[in-house]
Amino acid sequence: MNMTKRLYYEDVYCRAFDARVTDCRKGKQGWEVILDQTAFYPEGGGQPGDQGTLGEVRVLDTQEAGEDVVHICDGPLEPGSGVCGKLDWDRRFRLMQQHSGEHIFSGIVHRIFGYDNIGFHMGKDCVTVDFSGMLSEKEITRVEREANEAVLADLEIREDYPSEDELKNLDYRSKKELEGQVRIITIPGSDVCACCGTHVKRTGQIGPIKAVASEHYKSGIRISLQIGWKALEDYEEKHQNIKEISALLSVPPQETAEAVRRLQEQLQELKAANVALKQKTLDRLVEEVPEGTDRVIRFVEDLNPVEIRMLADRLSKKADFAAVFSGNDGEGYKYVICSASMDVAAFGKSFNEALNGRGGGRNPMIQGSVKAEKARIEEFLLT
Repeated sequence: MNMTKRLYYEDVYCRAFDARVTDCRKGKQGWEVILDQTAFYPEGGGQPGDQGTLGEVRVLDTQEAGEDVVHICDGPLEPGSGVCGKLDWDRRFRLMQQHSGEHIFSGIVHRIFGYDNIGFHMGKDCVTVDFSGMLSEKEITRVEREANEAVLADLEIREDYPSEDELKNLDYRSKKELEGQVRIITIPGSDVCACCGTHVKRTGQIGPIKAVASEHYKSGIRISLQIGWKALEDYEEKHQNIKEISALLSVPPQETAEAVRRLQEQLQELKAANVALKQKTLDRLVEEVPEGTDRVIRFVEDLNPVEIRMLADRLSKKADFAAVFSGNDGEGYKYVICSASMDVAAFGKSFNEALNGRGGGRNPMIQGSVKAEKARIEEFLLT
């Protein structure tokens, strides 16, 4: 079988083409269609496979199988028949922008800091690039600025196929040892790299390059990039969010960060005041119980498990039997029950069985949760 002719290397802007179906078989992901020629780029080099249509069937993905390009389709095509292929051009062009922008960013990092690109992924949300060394925020900003200067210079992106001898004398980036004909992508002043992917013809078509996040990864750093149309859409989304936050806080957009800091300080003050008020409430609940009380049951709203336990323990110092519940009739109650004289572990089993509860523990304290109304709980405990 003859290898698939790859039209994207002849004209990367080819959006539609005619071809002949050479093979079609049912695969795990769909119908696997092979053509005599195609403009669909197969997944490789960190770039996803193209999508689009072949006649009336949709191309869901494009993969490489040896010397053939396999189109994963949602329906079969008759071998020997002619078909018109059409790329999802908006998606492809965005991938070309992202791939070309990544070359500029990675090339500049390599030139300035000597770090290698050890991983590259063009995801749905952003482009991620892994480098072999760490970069500070200031250094990332420097790379980002130089990358955008290269975009504004509208440089030609060259595609070359050097001879074996020429390749030996060429300083270029590559993640692995290459055999056979090597395709070199050159962006003057930014990058020289072996690559099989698709790229725009001039850097001006890439659009903005923005580093939006970074994190430690292995012994280096992973940087998330927004490039081209996706960078603009990312900016538009964040700009809209800032406008809404600005309106909610009644401050200009450039003052939102400071306004949020003030709100955080106020929130911490309110939390501290709430803790103090809650402590006073708990102290009062304990003080109200006379020493030597036989049984005390308290329902208190908005207590966390630690507060329930502490209150029950304090009440048990003044009463032979102490039970504390926090919650409501609709969602149920968390509880702690204490007693110095009663076998509360055995009591808890009958309590949970009767009131749809769960939990347990060892004497003199049990804890758990119960799905029952306050009136039923009180009736059980007081009879």
